[in-house]
Amino acid sequence: MSEISNALKRTVEDRFGHVRIRGELTGYKRAASGHVYFGLKDDKSMIDGVMWKGNAARLAFAAEDGLEVIASGKLTTYPGRSKYQIVANSLELAGEGALMALFEKIRARLTEEGLFAAERKRAIPKMPRHIGIVTSPTGAVIRDILHRLNDRFPCRVTVWPTNVQGEGAKDTIAAGLHGFNAVAADDRPDLIIVARGGGSIEDLWAFNEEAVVRAVANSDIPVISAVGHETDTTLCDYAADLRAPTPTAAAEMAVPVRTELLDRVGQNALRLRRAMHRSLTHKAERLEGQRRLLPKLSEITAPQQQRADELSEQLQRALERRIDTARVAFAGPASALRPAVLHRLIDNKYQRLAAARLPAATLDRQLSSAAQKLAGMERLLGSLHPLAPLKRGFARVTDAHAKTIGSVVAAQQAGEVTLRFADGETAAVIGNIANTGTTGTTGNTGNTGNSDFATVPQKRKPRKKPKTPPDNQANLFSD
Repeated sequence: MSEISNALKRTVEDRFGHVRIRGELTGYKRAASGHVYFGLKDDKSMIDGVMWKGNAARLAFAAEDGLEVIASGKLTTYPGRSKYQIVANSLELAGEGALMALFEKIRARLTEEGLFAAERKRAIPKMPRHIGIVTSPTGAVIRDILHRLNDRFPCRVTVWPTNVQGEGAKDTIAAGLHGFNAVAADDRPDLIIVARGGGSIEDLWAFNEEAVVRAVANSDIPVISAVGHETDTTLCDYAADLRAPTPTAAAEMAVPVRTELLDRVGQNALRLRRAMHRSLTHKAERLEGQRRLLPKLSEITAPQQQRADELSEQLQRALERRIDTARVAFAGPASALRPAVLHRLIDNKYQRLAAARLPAATLDRQLSSAAQKLAGMERLLGSLHPLAPLKRGFARVTDAHAKTIGSVVAAQQAGEVTLRFADGETAAVIGNIANTGTTGTTGNTGNTGNSDFATVPQKRKPRKKPKTPPDNQANLFSD
């Protein structure tokens, strides 16, 4: 049985190695492997078909049941079911009428969803600073757009290169639209132009694909559709915010003419200057009219000037009277300040000062007594000073917190102490003396023995004798 099946397979493939079959798609489905299975039928018969995933990925349209297509490939048999089928290399829509029918079908469905509603349209920016263009980077379309933009209003342009027809065109066009919308806000284009040159309905079909139409409709950036010539219409035109008849016209719609803007600005500036001049002239005339109605300054200030003259004369007379009164008032005291009277007063003061002057002997006794009292107070102050006992050989014992230790118990609890003498400090450690069994203190020098404190011997400075005032100190104030 296998031999007959293989023989039939070779015979059919040799006889029908290349065929083109026209029919209506039925039972169209895509398997998980990527292969496509379908049937082709007419009013009298039907044939099964299969398209392997490599060819299925290159389909230029979204195939579905009910479409009339032309399948190109070869006939073969499937021994597992003892039937024949066509292995299609390509599927084409059967004629422009079928494409238009598919076009209208997709348009009706997307219109029902609201993708083409007028309220979804956004305004195109008047003067975009950054324009993104989704088109082929090698065609004449991009050159025409760039040339027109440079002539009218030069601005920043970013081109997203895509395929505009054939395999993968719809995916790259949709990716370009999504890519521009994904750019950071500070670098995102203000406007997107989707452009392609003219062609047949088959050439422009990528712009009728649902993925492209949805990408245009859902774009956050305003989109101008410039696909084909003026007579060409795609679903992308319906979804875009603005349709341009040609790519060149899209560039003209996207930006204004820079020279025209400059002329308009110049005209507006001239009109503004003229209006300002007229307004200033009118205001000046009104101001002059108001000035003429005002009284003269001399007439307004004449009464005040007369009043000022009267007050000036009164002030002069008052000052003269005040000077005369003061002169009379000071005449009496001035007569008492004659030189002879002043000399008598000075002599009198000198005599009183000489009478009150103490004798030299009395002053010496007072100074000597005061010096003795001062020396006694100095000795008392020295005995009360905190360092006075240290100079007599005593030492002050403090713990680590500089707190004075006054008992043996406190010294043993402190452990480490500081001994302060008159000429400095040294550290010591409280411990037990081994040979006597009594409590003693060991200094930080490491010496041990029977002594209570073992420290580094230090030279003691000789005590200075207090100075006594010289005998003649009491005579400093004598004559």
